[in-house]
Amino acid sequence: MGLLENFSSGLFIIQTIIFIILLLVLRKFAWKPIMDAVNEREVTIVDSLNQAKLAKQEVMNLKAENEVIIREAKVERDNILKEAREIKDRIVGEAKDIAKSEGDKMIEQARQSIQAEKSAAMSEIKNQIGTLSVTIAESILKQKLDNDGAQNALVENILNKSNLN
Repeated sequence: MGLLENFSSGLFIIQTIIFIILLLVLRKFAWKPIMDAVNEREVTIVDSLNQAKLAKQEVMNLKAENEVIIREAKVERDNILKEAREIKDRIVGEAKDIAKSEGDKMIEQARQSIQAEKSAAMSEIKNQIGTLSVTIAESILKQKLDNDGAQNALVENILNKSNLN
């Protein structure tokens, strides 16, 4: 019970008033700046989180856009390759057609040339046969052959000289 003997009510009231004044002073000068700093820090953290969310959303959007761009690029690449194949096939087809046409023309020209040379050779042979026949007839008439044996010998002699095979 020694504690109650030392208790002084006046001292208690003064200490309580000092404590309340100290609380008011701390509230005005310390508590408010501390709370403002805490609130400001909280706002900064919330802003940072929001900015992080926005950045993450932007990254997701960019990733989606990149995927769309890559898909479009692949489609465009496939279209370009398809178009290139079609152009190649068309050029090869045209080249084949031109080559066939030119080949057909060359074959036709060769046929015409062969036919013309054949006709010229036949004409030449006919002329040579005609000339040979006239030469034989002249020789026969000139010699005024009396017998068949002499005529046959003369024809064989002329044929050997003209080199007909």
